[in-house]
Amino acid sequence: MNKTSATAIRATSALVGALASILSTTTACAQPGWTVTNLNPPNSTESRAQVASGDHQVGYVVVNGYTHAGVWAGTPGTFVDINPPGATQSNAFDAGGGQQAGFAFVGGISRASLWSSTAASWVDLNPAGATWSFVSAFGSGRQAGFAVVGGVTRASLWSSTAASWVDLNPTGSTESWVYAVSANQQAGYATVGGAPHATLWSGTAASWVDLNPAGSTRSYVHFFSDGKQVGYAVVGGQQRASLWNGRAASWVDLNPAGSALSLISAVDAGQQVGYAYFGAVQHAGLWNSTAASWVDLNPAGSVESYPEAMGVGKQVGHAIVGGVKRASLWSSTAASWVDLSASLPAGFTSSVATSVSTDGTYLFVCGYGDNSVTGRVEALLWTRLMQSCPTDFDGDGTVDFFDYDAFVVCFEGGSCPPGKTADFDGDGTVDFFDYDAFVVAFEGGC
Repeated sequence: MNKTSATAIRATSALVGALASILSTTTACAQPGWTVTNLNPPNSTESRAQVASGDHQVGYVVVNGYTHAGVWAGTPGTFVDINPPGATQSNAFDAGGGQQAGFAFVGGISRASLWSSTAASWVDLNPAGATWSFVSAFGSGRQAGFAVVGGVTRASLWSSTAASWVDLNPTGSTESWVYAVSANQQAGYATVGGAPHATLWSGTAASWVDLNPAGSTRSYVHFFSDGKQVGYAVVGGQQRASLWNGRAASWVDLNPAGSALSLISAVDAGQQVGYAYFGAVQHAGLWNSTAASWVDLNPAGSVESYPEAMGVGKQVGHAIVGGVKRASLWSSTAASWVDLSASLPAGFTSSVATSVSTDGTYLFVCGYGDNSVTGRVEALLWTRLMQSCPTDFDGDGTVDFFDYDAFVVCFEGGSCPPGKTADFDGDGTVDFFDYDAFVVAFEGGC
């Protein structure tokens, strides 16, 4: 008998035994659980962590009744108030590469703002003549959002200075806004003929591309996903999650079959996450750029679920289960749902997860919760080691039949969970030895 045949027999035998046991059991992975940190700093009457960037968190606190943008490094004691001198309030909505972007209220107006983790680093991006401005996205050394100039809300692009401001408002548009920015393109909407039209720019107003699909009464682009544009369009009176590839005719209707309404809330690594309504229930869901790829993430017993963000193969947001809004984590399936609120101390009556990141060693989920003991909304951080159990193939923290199923799909050439490959033995080739190695490891749990 050759080696391959012997291996096949052994693997088949092992599989039978494995299946017999896993159909009735679930094995928790041998790894530490979640550590929860209350990030609310002293003297703050409210706080929310809105963006996770590596091992830092960005959001705001309320001090003396005013909102202050701020940055944490995992504990309340590390909080840095980045509200600039002279500002009555501020907030940061995006972060990356040690920088933060949002607005600061100075001199009676909202000013588009950029920081490098300190109040002193504040850069006022408000262009000359603007009565209001705001940064909603940034990346690749550019910031984007809007500025109100001449009484018109104008889609805007900056390169880290107020003087670099570019007015993207196209000719004939009465209002426009940029929601997403990449190295060479910007996306959002422009109001034309009284209706918002999904829009794509390439750095100038003259580059404007109208993405509004035929028959749509309004549309918006909120994100870039693998070079494509993602947002929604209202067609036939129905709001439909949507994807474009640079032109109106390329529009892809992502609305899942049977859904009355859908919206995308975040994108990462060629996937999209958002929600769809089925009946009166809002279901969190995941797409791979087609309506047919829709994966319903709504956990069992949930009457509402919503994903706020995605990254590192995870999705985060909330689900309402048992009448309680619970901070939630998914690993691309409904069965993978993790109730993060279960890790909170007593007194928290509701919670939301807003962002997820990693520093390569730890997984960080930030958000906020209602603390009935203090009477405050308080910024929260959940932390655990990155997945270290190889047979937890779907990354949900347990070893069960869903992991086996996920491996088989991957092994047969289907979709693999983010960061996973069917080359289980790591020899650079996907073959039956990988299948055998997975089965043996699977029998051992972790």
